[in-house]
Amino acid sequence: MTADTATEVFEEHRPLLTGVAYRMLGRVADAEDVVQEAWLRWSGRPRDDVREPRPYLVRITTRLAIDRLRHVQVQREAYIGPWLPEPLETDFGPTVEDTAERAVLADSVSLAVLVVLESLSPLERAVFVLREAFGFPYGEIAATLERSESAVRQLSARARRHVAERRPRFDVNPAERRDLTERFLAAASGGDLDALLSLLAPDVRLVGDSGGKAKAPVRVIESADKVGRFLFGAARRPIPESEFRFVELNGGPALLVLSGGKPDAVFQLDVADGLIQCVYIVRNPDKLASLAP
Repeated sequence: MTADTATEVFEEHRPLLTGVAYRMLGRVADAEDVVQEAWLRWSGRPRDDVREPRPYLVRITTRLAIDRLRHVQVQREAYIGPWLPEPLETDFGPTVEDTAERAVLADSVSLAVLVVLESLSPLERAVFVLREAFGFPYGEIAATLERSESAVRQLSARARRHVAERRPRFDVNPAERRDLTERFLAAASGGDLDALLSLLAPDVRLVGDSGGKAKAPVRVIESADKVGRFLFGAARRPIPESEFRFVELNGGPALLVLSGGKPDAVFQLDVADGLIQCVYIVRNPDKLASLAP
């Protein structure tokens, strides 16, 4: 395999490797670092014995992501306030034709699922991502993790059970989520508290992520009354030179707020039964840098 061919092969698989790394780590920058390290290892060694580049590259990337995850989990223990994954721009339409496959990919990268994955061990998370998001066979996952296939099946069952028990219920229908997001923006920006409350489920939650670098709640807010009044109060203190854009993030519609042309906040909603079940707000500037126009 020539150097040019090796580069072409790696670039062909880069989207897959980035997808695996992001779902493992929840940070775009961390995922890119892992993929770059995978490239250095791929380009810096003989490849004549590699018959199937795809599983080989996934194996390298997954192992690097596990090592990185163990390191960043220690750092996140000192994080100020709730931690949310970094918003990721997604556009599955042109690249994933099958509706069922697109739904699986969108679900596996949603904020709700990624938050739950944070509570898995690195090995459980790797098995869940490779199996549930990308459909890798158990034998291939076992080779990647250097575990027996029976051990991988046990890890998979435990991870699926854990995610099913903890993940919030939400509707992935993008049209309904977009409609509620638009109504949410209109009610909040228009100062209509009653209209805002009518969109919220009784036990709605609001999770804000600032990392201590911007204004956002340092604890999760719960109940329609408390969430509604918080949003109503925040809307009365408008962001300077604000601009609102609807974008697709993490497989669903989201509201990007710009201030002076720079990303200031991201709002994304979990929706079920026609009501907002959770409001996610990301204001940590480090996590918004990749969304700059």
